[in-house]
Amino acid sequence: MIKLQQIKKSYQMGGQPLQVLHGIDLNVKAGEMIAITGSSGGGKSTLMNILGCLDRPSEGSYYLDGHDVSNLSDNELAGIRNRKIGFVFQSFHLLSKNTALDNVKVPMMYAGIENGEARAKEALTRVGLGDRMCHLPSQMSGGQRQRVAIARAMVMNPPILLADEPTGNLDTKTGDEIMALFENLHTSGTTIILVTHEPEIAAYAERNIHLRDGNIEFDKRKAAGAEQ
Repeated sequence: MIKLQQIKKSYQMGGQPLQVLHGIDLNVKAGEMIAITGSSGGGKSTLMNILGCLDRPSEGSYYLDGHDVSNLSDNELAGIRNRKIGFVFQSFHLLSKNTALDNVKVPMMYAGIENGEARAKEALTRVGLGDRMCHLPSQMSGGQRQRVAIARAMVMNPPILLADEPTGNLDTKTGDEIMALFENLHTSGTTIILVTHEPEIAAYAERNIHLRDGNIEFDKRKAAGAEQ
């Protein structure tokens, strides 16, 4: 499903190039649940942005479902994001003046889907918020807001879900509840890629890709039958 070949990424900092990724090779099969880990500055967020078609590599090729998306236009990348990739962020990124239901409907509005209310209601019910559809983000707990964000990410039924520190602003119990939702999505066939610095969250994934200084330091699979 995902194939990265010699992905490099650099930025200009003070007129000097700063190399962030140094030739990443990575394959992700459909239906996998992987965690990308590593210390701050190791390249996790940069890699996530490239995987999510939010940024382009400076060098190398990114194949998504067999198509090279490395040099697509902004509009083409936006179309891929809307159809194929759902995003969940640490800080939720909800519209503060919109209800939970209206927040979940946003991706369908961008896709030109009319009368998407039934799908949005189904998504919210699936994450346990059937009784919170008309609540504003300010009227919900952190865990409930993250559930809204997950419902929004899955309402278009994307085959890939990218989650950047999805439990970073949550207490342990609520974080475990959110990870149970991700496990359910994984069981249903969704490919899930988590970025996290928390070992206990990475343990939910069947595969751990650890970055250090812009390189993959190790790529390990969980032993069969292992528990988190």
